[in-house]
Amino acid sequence: MNKELKYSKMIKKQKTTVFIVQITLLILIFSLWEILGRLKLINTFLFSYPSDIVKIFNLYLQNNEIFRHIGVSVYETILGLIIGTISGLIIAVILWWNELVAKIFDPFLVVLNALPKTALAPIIIIWVGTGIDGIVCVAISISLVLTILSAYQYFKNVSNEQILMMKSFGATKIQILFKLVIPSNIGNLINLFKINIGMSWVGVIVGEFIVSKEGIGYLIMYGSQVFKMGVVMMGVLVLGVLSFLMYEIVNIIEKVWKENRK
Repeated sequence: MNKELKYSKMIKKQKTTVFIVQITLLILIFSLWEILGRLKLINTFLFSYPSDIVKIFNLYLQNNEIFRHIGVSVYETILGLIIGTISGLIIAVILWWNELVAKIFDPFLVVLNALPKTALAPIIIIWVGTGIDGIVCVAISISLVLTILSAYQYFKNVSNEQILMMKSFGATKIQILFKLVIPSNIGNLINLFKINIGMSWVGVIVGEFIVSKEGIGYLIMYGSQVFKMGVVMMGVLVLGVLSFLMYEIVNIIEKVWKENRK
């Protein structure tokens, strides 16, 4: 019991140390950036500096414009993330269920995975439309194939011995799927969902670069077009914070799941 208590304290201490170091590094980076900008050691026209970004952010905050851009981008990202991940999982289940179908579509999936989806974004938007639908479809296209290939591989790697044992007890294929294959891969699927957060954001930002008149991607593109690097850097920082928050929400869900398993 004492050993478990000591180990628990050690883990908590380690987490606290890591958090303090991370915050310290963040403060040092922004402080150095500000100092170099003030001393004109870096070109503030190209890089801006933190205090200027804060002023621009406050301006967008006062007129509530930042919330409109954030709302649009978050909505598109969540939509693309959920549709892309769920669709990918359904297709992965179909491939696992039918080996012949998997063999037929395997080369096509490999080719689709190799294609640069961001380069195909303009074509996807022309096909689907220039509104939110087109941007969401770009996000889906980036996460879909990755989800299919990864989830299918996870399902295939389930122990054959366990599958044979379930079959010997008369388990049907659907029972094997829902009582063994999916439950044994929950951790992998959560990690895949985390990866898809980044993939969906990439799709949304690329889509907003091309057609949108609102959203974080639009802010970044607008800032670069009018040479307002403060707006660009503000957009990048807001994007980073939003991605981190979404990632942390999934982390919390994962921790709750792990706690319930004990």
